[in-house]
Amino acid sequence: MPEGTRLNKYISEAGVASRRAADRLVEEGRVTINGRVAVLGDRVSDGDVVAVDGKPVGAKRRDVILAFNKPRGLTCTSNPDDPDNIIDFIGYPERIYSVGRLDKDSEGLLIMTNNGELANRIMRSRAEHEKEYIVKVDRKVTDDFVRGMSNGVPILDRVTKKCLVERTGDKEFRIVLRQGLNRQIRRMCGHFGYTVLELKRVRVMNVELGDLPTGEYRDLTDGERDELFRELGL
Repeated sequence: MPEGTRLNKYISEAGVASRRAADRLVEEGRVTINGRVAVLGDRVSDGDVVAVDGKPVGAKRRDVILAFNKPRGLTCTSNPDDPDNIIDFIGYPERIYSVGRLDKDSEGLLIMTNNGELANRIMRSRAEHEKEYIVKVDRKVTDDFVRGMSNGVPILDRVTKKCLVERTGDKEFRIVLRQGLNRQIRRMCGHFGYTVLELKRVRVMNVELGDLPTGEYRDLTDGERDELFRELGL
């Protein structure tokens, strides 16, 4: 295998630009390696000096960004006094925290990171980042229910934003939200007399839960990281 780190990856991990933007910098002749104008496909080895627009850049420690499939019964807290806290359950060797929350009775995708800026940008309500859920309820999902959920529901002294709701089974539906009110889906269903039996988050922005086993985590792929940073403007 070729030695060294791909130049665009090196620049991205140095916090200068995404991989795609790094490639553009290289194409524009703005990147050098040891004083030589770099070309696409170059690799960086230990001791090499990389500069962008004449300013040296150094590799920084890669941010931790994990996809975790939260089981029911865990709480999204780092409080060591809570025996069900998510941090002790994961046991990751570095300090991380969850991006947003899933209530104790819910399961599915949580992004875990040590990057505070990334977490803040995902959670900003005005950004309206998509989060997708699969929900099982105690009654038949009717057309009226789907229409009502889609068009906004009065909860917590406000009306929820319009959202995508699609029936996926007799008592199951898929919902894509662009906001994150406290126990929002459960409250929305309750407004129509429905009780949520199971709630699983399957996507946050471009990151999908896929077949990740319950209670396990994985590193985001390079492609997922690049797209996430692009959508967040990082």
